[in-house]
Amino acid sequence: MSHIQIAVVGAAGRMGRMLIQAIQARSANARLVAATEHPASPFIGQDAGEVAGVGKLGVAISPEAESAFRPGVVVIDFTLPAATLAHLELATRHQAAMVIGTTGIDAAGVQAIGQAATSIPIVFAPNFSVGVNLMFRLVAEAAKALGEMVDIEIIEAHHRHKVDAPSGTALGIGKAIASALDRNLQEVAVYGREGHTGARDRQTIGFATVRGGDIVGDHTALFAGEGERLEITHRASSRMTFAQGAVRAALWVADQKAGLFDMGHILGFKTSQG
Repeated sequence: MSHIQIAVVGAAGRMGRMLIQAIQARSANARLVAATEHPASPFIGQDAGEVAGVGKLGVAISPEAESAFRPGVVVIDFTLPAATLAHLELATRHQAAMVIGTTGIDAAGVQAIGQAATSIPIVFAPNFSVGVNLMFRLVAEAAKALGEMVDIEIIEAHHRHKVDAPSGTALGIGKAIASALDRNLQEVAVYGREGHTGARDRQTIGFATVRGGDIVGDHTALFAGEGERLEITHRASSRMTFAQGAVRAALWVADQKAGLFDMGHILGFKTSQG
């Protein structure tokens, strides 16, 4: 059986290590072929498998990002926006597929990803959990059914080290709801309330952010009406769920032509790009 070749950038970070663990768990059809870190990392030169706790794999962590990018390789990137956009250029140049889980990428960066996807296959998703991607569908259905009868709030909680807010997943939930209601999220989103705010506008979609401790990721969509409320919640207890989803995406995208995809395609929810 042939193995899908996978590279991990940011291999010594918390997510990078879990990605390597998830790749090794799928060793029957996936193989780690490259791992990189920033040049100042103390893990440069060490075996990526040993750093990840899965034993020696014979893949040394390299300070050269370009070493991860070559035709036939799927690069998984859960780093930082600036690094991801630099990696995107390398992927385009070397015709390597990408799975991007980096959050906090601005509109210009999203546009750059879309442009790169005209020449290489890319899976770009705010969250690679199967449960969260099912949640995107559920909240859209709830929004369609409840319509203008409810106030909608999205509450998310993450660990104290997360640097962007709201989370990409929370924004994904908001986009799913806004799309179902034919609203423009940029126009109706409310990201904070303080002081005398006046009565709530039912057209708005509110976001509340919690940061603390080691919370992996909690997301709730609250549909509050008169006399009842519906809450749809997903709680992640381990980052491994994201790593497993990303590896699943890597195995899927390896067989695709150029295009921009998300987890909805991998799970069979979508058939067209975008």
